[in-house]
Amino acid sequence: MDLTDWLIVAAVLLCLVASFLFSGSETALTASSRAAMLRLARDGNPRAALVAELLASRERLLGALLIGNNVVNIAASSMATGLLLAWFGEVGVIYATLIMTVLVVVFCEVLPKTAAFDSPDRIALAVARPIATAVRLLGPVLWAVSTLVRWLLARAGIVIGESAPILTPHEALRGAVDLLHREGGVEKHDRDMLGGLLDLRELTVADVMIHRTDVIMANAADPPAAIIEAVLAGPKTRVPLWQGSPQNIVGVLHVKDVLRALHASDGDFSRIDVLGLARPAWFVPEIRPLSEQLKAFRRRKSHFALVVDEYGEMMGLVTLEDILEEIVGDIADEHDIDVPGVRLQPDGSVNVDGGVPIRDLNRAMDWNLPDGDATTIAGLVIHEARSIPEPGQSFTFHGFRFHVLRRERNRITALRIAPLSRRGALVRVG
Repeated sequence: MDLTDWLIVAAVLLCLVASFLFSGSETALTASSRAAMLRLARDGNPRAALVAELLASRERLLGALLIGNNVVNIAASSMATGLLLAWFGEVGVIYATLIMTVLVVVFCEVLPKTAAFDSPDRIALAVARPIATAVRLLGPVLWAVSTLVRWLLARAGIVIGESAPILTPHEALRGAVDLLHREGGVEKHDRDMLGGLLDLRELTVADVMIHRTDVIMANAADPPAAIIEAVLAGPKTRVPLWQGSPQNIVGVLHVKDVLRALHASDGDFSRIDVLGLARPAWFVPEIRPLSEQLKAFRRRKSHFALVVDEYGEMMGLVTLEDILEEIVGDIADEHDIDVPGVRLQPDGSVNVDGGVPIRDLNRAMDWNLPDGDATTIAGLVIHEARSIPEPGQSFTFHGFRFHVLRRERNRITALRIAPLSRRGALVRVG
């Protein structure tokens, strides 16, 4: 081989190295986390800022990488073919095809892309500067190619930038969290917290309120001693006070105010004006989104509100703790009453109180029962059955078998739920 042949071989190897760089950089940059790069850039990492800038103009980035990769691949193949033709004659074309295919596919495509998939963020930071230089150098070529491509797509009726994304940003973020959980990067508790935070815009006050049938209230017509004893004996610090009818709420008694009044009256209940102690009740509509109610709690510096429907009838109450529990899960303290709600059975089934919210059951068991048409698990069974089942009846829907254990009047109070191996349609079996 003379000097010219050696120069051609060196040029081919140089083109293959460039192809290796372009292929690995394309995979690393497109697979890297833009959120991670923005975070690193805020922390002062200049390479992360460069990667974020490249990802912000993704079209220019991909164009530069594709042009650079194709140019060096074609150049390497052309030079290798010419050299092998000179060495072996016409059969050199076959040799060049075989050799260059192996080199390009294995060493310039599969190998760098595999390495980049394994550690995209680190490799993206490493190649940021040379790729940014290539994007700047290929700027005029990119503009010409982009203009031609947009013109051709426009002739086919495709306008770049007008297509709407399939998912909203909130849904995309939820999908990213679920993916990280499945891959083991995010624990279930953290996944549930992030999911609960994203759900605040979609849930309403009615989804988390304590129903009026479970609200502890006091009758203003009762003797002061009976009212105060009932307030102090209960597990809650705020108790609605009604007069004439449970729907006529005249105020809210706070345990702290009652204790102050008791201290001031030296423990004489008869000297306490219960109605005078009651604070004005705050009523909120049941259709208010949780995100707005959370802001309202912060604005009013209040943790307690009564929930009413469109007719002004009281439906229940909601507290700041109820909203926070949607994010962090159940918050129990030393005064909470331990009410059985979800009990796992040895056979894999679950005994559930009818009033357990579907969202809480989904979170506890990592299920995905729908909560759009009902708030509680009993409500879901009634909705699907289109009737109020009797004890002993069983239903199969949404991939689970529901067996009614107890019913009190028109309320289902206990069920047994067993997941099935496959989803089934609603079937009445008993």
